[in-house]
Amino acid sequence: MALSSMTGFARSHGVCGSYGWAWEIKSVNGKGLDLRLRLPPGWDAIDATVRSRAAQSLSRGSIQANLTVERTSAVPSVRINTAVLEAIVVAARQLARRIEASPPTLDGLLGLKGVIEISDAAEGEQERQSAEAAVITGFDQAVAALADMRLREGAALAGVLAVRLGEIAALTERAERVPGRRPEAIRARLAEQVAALLAQSERFDADRLHQEAILIATKADVREELDRLIAHLAQARLLLGQGGSVGRRLDFLAQEFNREANTLCAKANDVELTNIGLELKAAVEQFREQVQNVE
Repeated sequence: MALSSMTGFARSHGVCGSYGWAWEIKSVNGKGLDLRLRLPPGWDAIDATVRSRAAQSLSRGSIQANLTVERTSAVPSVRINTAVLEAIVVAARQLARRIEASPPTLDGLLGLKGVIEISDAAEGEQERQSAEAAVITGFDQAVAALADMRLREGAALAGVLAVRLGEIAALTERAERVPGRRPEAIRARLAEQVAALLAQSERFDADRLHQEAILIATKADVREELDRLIAHLAQARLLLGQGGSVGRRLDFLAQEFNREANTLCAKANDVELTNIGLELKAAVEQFREQVQNVE
């Protein structure tokens, strides 16, 4: 499977009978699958179905889906509210006896609020069911387009992550070759320091100092950290090749990379190894930032 990003955007639209509809879906990073639906009034019946369809195609991401619906070709019904019209005519006649005024015209009466009532044509149950089915199909199309865009983004992201892993691997190899990181080099350096201390004072216990120096040299060895970095690199490359929903596992590996880089910097007592550790931390952070976009 290919790697997929969590970032994408898609639209779909169509017409069914007297209904015109349009979906707009956008997706950004998220820890899990968080679908936020905005449906027009009266369309809550499709909520559960739409959520189920989204979960079948997407596993992670914060997704916002907006649906707009309007009846475009339905002929509205016009009704004269005769009760209101008769009451207005009676009131007009009563006023005509008190004041001089022109008699009301037909267009004037019809223009008064409440005289004419315009409403959408009543919809049949079959028409509504067909419209809901079409809207759900349109959602499937939009989600498919979104997933396709996320796959294209994921392909580009896979290339970036491969480059970052290459940088981490190169830095790990450099750390392997640093002469000053080897236990014998550390011991020799500590032995020089012990000798310098003994030369300055006779109160130091030479045997105890050598024991402490050996213990420090053992703790300063970064062989274990380098081995774990190599193992994490192999696992990360395997996940990239595997594809699919591997974002959480890559994020965990990014944390492990960072842990080993921090330990390497803390243990290093060689300038070159310390510099490599700092570069490694920067490369790991860049890797972690990109991993946040992986589904």
